[in-house]
Amino acid sequence: MRLFLKGTEEAPEVIFDKDKSEFRISGKSYMEDATTHYAHVLGWLEEYRKDPNPKTVFKFELEYVNTASSKIVHDILDALDNLYLDDNDVLIEWKYYEEDEDMLELGQEYDEIYEVPFKFEQIRYDRPKNMFEVE
Repeated sequence: MRLFLKGTEEAPEVIFDKDKSEFRISGKSYMEDATTHYAHVLGWLEEYRKDPNPKTVFKFELEYVNTASSKIVHDILDALDNLYLDDNDVLIEWKYYEEDEDMLELGQEYDEIYEVPFKFEQIRYDRPKNMFEVE
């Protein structure tokens, strides 16, 4: 059981691979019609809930989320929370860039809403050299 959605400038990459126990959403999410993009994600999670892995570690590595996308993130977290409340071993890994307090705070807000456990991990953002910089 697998789902892969290639990331774009406006849409995050989605990798759900039950056999490899890889569940990750990464990148920016600011498309105008987030519902259409994420429809497959929610359907996949419904099917996964019927026969989940012994342990599910779900990774969010989001750089930016607009209002429409944050609604869908809520829906995804609802599905994962329900999986957890069904007595499954579920963990949310919320990764955020070291200087991005907004994404950290968003994850902390979600953590307060849901019962599924969250783990926060700060990741380093290696900025490319300024192409206009003269050495």
